[in-house]
Amino acid sequence: MGTVQVMALNPARKGNMGRLNSSQPLYVYDTLIAQPWLKGVIAQIRGEKAIPGVDAGDEKAVKKAREGLKRQLPIRAIHYSRFRNNHRSSEDADPESFLFQTTIDVDDVDYVDAALEKARELNCSNTIWKGKLLHLEYSARKKLHIDIRMPMGMTIEETQKAYCEAAGIPYDKSCITPERIIFITDKDSEIYRSKEWYGVLPAEEIQARREAFLKRGLTIDGKGTPSGAAIQPAQPGNSHRADDDYISHTGGSQNADAKNLIAFDLFQDSAGLKGMNIDTVGSRHSSLLAIMSAGASRVMSEEELMKVVAKRMPSYYQENDCYQLIHDFYAKYGDSSKPFSRDVIRVNALAEQAAKCLGAGECKSPEHLTGDFQGHMTGNANHTVQSSKFKVQSEDEDYPAPPPMPKKLPKLVELLISKTPEIYQPAVACAIFPPLATHLWRTRFRYIDNVEHEATLMTCLLAGTGAGKSCVQKPIDFIMEDIRKRDQENLKREKEWKEEMMRKGANKDKRKRPENLIIQEIDADMTNPAFVMRTAEAKEHFLYTSLNEIDQFDALKGIGNQQFRIICLAFDPGNLYGQTRVGTQSVTERVTIRFNWNASTTIHKGIRYFKRVLTDGPVSRINFCTIPERDIGEDIPVYGTYDEEFRNSLKPYIDNLCMASGLVECKEAFHLAEVLKDENAEFSRLSQDRVYENLSFRANVIGYLKACVLYVANGYQWEPEIEDFIRWSERYDLYCKMRFFGDAIKKAERDGDQESKKGPASILAFLPEKFSYQQVESLRLKNDMNAKGTAKMLRNWLHRGYIEKEESDSVTQKLSDSVYFKTHSKSGE
Repeated sequence: MGTVQVMALNPARKGNMGRLNSSQPLYVYDTLIAQPWLKGVIAQIRGEKAIPGVDAGDEKAVKKAREGLKRQLPIRAIHYSRFRNNHRSSEDADPESFLFQTTIDVDDVDYVDAALEKARELNCSNTIWKGKLLHLEYSARKKLHIDIRMPMGMTIEETQKAYCEAAGIPYDKSCITPERIIFITDKDSEIYRSKEWYGVLPAEEIQARREAFLKRGLTIDGKGTPSGAAIQPAQPGNSHRADDDYISHTGGSQNADAKNLIAFDLFQDSAGLKGMNIDTVGSRHSSLLAIMSAGASRVMSEEELMKVVAKRMPSYYQENDCYQLIHDFYAKYGDSSKPFSRDVIRVNALAEQAAKCLGAGECKSPEHLTGDFQGHMTGNANHTVQSSKFKVQSEDEDYPAPPPMPKKLPKLVELLISKTPEIYQPAVACAIFPPLATHLWRTRFRYIDNVEHEATLMTCLLAGTGAGKSCVQKPIDFIMEDIRKRDQENLKREKEWKEEMMRKGANKDKRKRPENLIIQEIDADMTNPAFVMRTAEAKEHFLYTSLNEIDQFDALKGIGNQQFRIICLAFDPGNLYGQTRVGTQSVTERVTIRFNWNASTTIHKGIRYFKRVLTDGPVSRINFCTIPERDIGEDIPVYGTYDEEFRNSLKPYIDNLCMASGLVECKEAFHLAEVLKDENAEFSRLSQDRVYENLSFRANVIGYLKACVLYVANGYQWEPEIEDFIRWSERYDLYCKMRFFGDAIKKAERDGDQESKKGPASILAFLPEKFSYQQVESLRLKNDMNAKGTAKMLRNWLHRGYIEKEESDSVTQKLSDSVYFKTHSKSGE
């Protein structure tokens, strides 16, 4: 799950400096700084562009004009993300939204270059400023803004004074006021940005920081007069390393965990660096980068990796570049919500078991362990270590747990899972979307590839027998309540019409089939013609069904597994499907499929059901979820009561969905889809997993459509919680797909890759001048021919004169006992 980034800003040109838009997602800022007008104003303030109507030679007039232009710039708050009533003042700054960051304003041009260099140096130093740099940008007058994370327990004032002292720059006391704002500059002025900039810290860290303030007699956002002494700033530079997190005060490196040392060595080998000295000047940077990319960064934290590097690369460990490389890598690629690749899973399990062996005294040192297991990294098909002590297989017990669901959820999701036991909540959070989306009619959303989609969402729950798959049913029933009520009325009209037709003779005038017979929820055992008819009569409404077992889809298969074709077409915009029949009573229609559904099945049954279409598209178009296995003897989960209050709370969301129509533009969802697309691409590049990448394409579309459904259901209002939820939802979907189908898809793709790697060639040309029957038979087998055809082929060659038999004293010489030689006149050589 990514970091939530929000800021308070006023994006308006010539805006009211006393007003700020609270809790704005960072894409609002990104959109703003890319505006051409902002770039033009900045250029005028810096003298890079003429100011119309101002004499460039009149220094006083130019200065005044530049001051006026500066007041036109948008602004951002540097300490809080939310102000009550959007009113910018110290009293209205919401303490709960304190960001624990501040901005150092370098307002003297003579200090800019030195401060810029010092900021980078401090970020890599062994002081309290290590890793604290969040943002660097040139100000409107080409001076410098340095955004930093405040050290634990330090107030804004203490942080500003200590950092300015460490960096050797003048302290500006005007920057310490809670409501402090700075002018926003254009995109080209941005020098560096951490993904933690304006990031909401984890709840545990926020609590710890607030307690540190409270212990000093301050408010939770550090206001007041501290009763205790402030934390003393550490000195910059590398004169001593006593404050280094990774070096003990005695000067020696702290012991790295044995498991981590083993894992590091295995990842070194898998990165192609086996036996190489990775601590060599000129190559150590790229060597460490390769090892982290191979998976070392996935199985150990940043701090743990530093301890391992101190042991394995002691020379490089002394360099600032080492710290910066590791910190930047974790900042950019560290995401615990992403699933492990199979190789990472195996290395992690292997290292764990090897470390246990070491602890039991069965091995002398971690360095001697890795050589025993290299066959595992390149070895056999079942991924088993060929050792009596260490066996690691790609089975479910080795698979990591799914990514945890965010604590804070969108209001609609929170409502719909509120009566559900915790163990079932991820499954229900996925299952609610098909019935919700079924309420949308003629509503479209433009995806990042500029293709308009309707909210086609299909969810399949895979879980063990007795796992509680029925947990999704109650929320679905309440969501579908209004549609089912209308369907009942239309089903009654249809039944009355059918009964009337049965009463009339064949030659009697019969009333036409009733119009506006919209019936959205279809039966699980509906045939293909009935499905086409219901789709045509639905007048562009979605059809919906809920299946207790996935194989109930077989009623739709018709000729040639049409159920899978329907699943694929439903997801694809502008699809056409139907049938043409000669009979006057037969259904002849061509329709655009709009079909949402929920299905449940056991894991093994689900895998079997899709095994013949793994590479044909259905799996990637479905949102999969699961339920973790409970411990034996664990208490039965208890549900809440779905009462009238629950129904009334749900109704406004359903009404919003029903009222929607046309093309809906949700900029937040669009931006999130772009971000998640990039995150998926980054992980694919690191893992080099083609199957994950292919599955991620449509998983991102599914996530985008879910975000749009929540946006519309919430009355076209975006919630900050939607971003975290959708990121989790997409990761969870990909986790399930990779867990249940990943290996099978890879195998299917390998088996299906039958492209010839060589052109046709003469079998005879590969035989020597004189050859035996056995040589011919062996050559046929090598070329995927059967052995039985050997005798027939030899007779044909003899008849055509390509070969002759060597004479023998035997009167009854068998083909299998003969020796042959080529006749070059006809053999084609």
